[in-house]
Amino acid sequence: MIKVKKRKFLLLPGDGIGPEVVGEVKKIIQWFNKNKSLDFEIDQDLAGGASYDKHGTPITDEVFYKALECEAIILGAVGGPKWDDIEFSKKPERALLKLRKELKLFANLRPAICFKQLVESSTLKPEIVSGLDIMIVRELTGGIYFGEPRGIKPIDNGERKGINTHTYTTSEIQRVAKVAFELARKRQNKVTSCEKSNVMEAGLLWKEEVQELHDKEYKDVELNHMLADNCAMQLLRNPKQFDVIVTDNLFGDMLSDQASMLTGSLGLLPSASLGAKNKDGEMRAMYEPIHGSAPDIAGKGIANPIATILSFAMALRYSLDLDKEADGLEKAVQSVLDEGLRTKDILSKGMKEVSTSVMGDAIISKLQ
Repeated sequence: MIKVKKRKFLLLPGDGIGPEVVGEVKKIIQWFNKNKSLDFEIDQDLAGGASYDKHGTPITDEVFYKALECEAIILGAVGGPKWDDIEFSKKPERALLKLRKELKLFANLRPAICFKQLVESSTLKPEIVSGLDIMIVRELTGGIYFGEPRGIKPIDNGERKGINTHTYTTSEIQRVAKVAFELARKRQNKVTSCEKSNVMEAGLLWKEEVQELHDKEYKDVELNHMLADNCAMQLLRNPKQFDVIVTDNLFGDMLSDQASMLTGSLGLLPSASLGAKNKDGEMRAMYEPIHGSAPDIAGKGIANPIATILSFAMALRYSLDLDKEADGLEKAVQSVLDEGLRTKDILSKGMKEVSTSVMGDAIISKLQ
């Protein structure tokens, strides 16, 4: 078994704006090494379309083994129209799915926080989103994205049939629910579990297993069950009723994207994908912004690096237990926003537009 190297980061910038935003994180890691003597080790390699262009595969075995031995991966973004027509198994996004599956990164944490400086950027009324702070915990390695059988096959009448299978087991459900309950204990102590138990047997199992875990180990946490479609509606109607939402892979994919847009910009929101801790307390994890590769603005120096920087803050918190340093980095981001600096995607009247690198440098200048 490959041993995890403490405090080693693997940077996978990926495609589009990925190299630009990950570049700002690299500068921050170097600042911590110089000013806080944290001795972070950095490795960097290709993934996604960049890897396909050079090696003919979205992730090489060499890079995958690097991922196995590092404590955390910082991913930029993968994909883009350039690779739309290549074989499905070699599409850039397959690198992401392989890392999630093979590293057993089963819990995806997606915070949806509305920064007070950017309330006006949301499409909802300020009173609806002001102070919003939701954590969505999405199961990441099961469900319909990975279930078998799957595929497209011809049928007797000359048509074709597409098949995907939605399955979950007790252990898959309970391990991600445990993550949600533990997070809730450190927040507002409230979990909303979402499924479609009214029409799906897998959804009914989800509801029953979450309830059983709650009754056995987490009676102190408030638990509510909600149908996923109702949750989508409630996120628009009254999002501040939620604290932690836990749901499956498919619904989590949709609900987390919806929740992110309540905040005004995808360029601000980080995510973490966590595995289980082994007997030595080691945990593999991957951190990435929730935005895509945005090839239309790649190379222009206008991408917002904040989501990637905040993803690194999550790495400090969840992988390294460096809460103080994570808090300091998050406060630095807030300070820069307070001063009115904005990248193009979040620019508003009276604010100062800055480039990707200037935003990164400004955040570094606020670190203490």
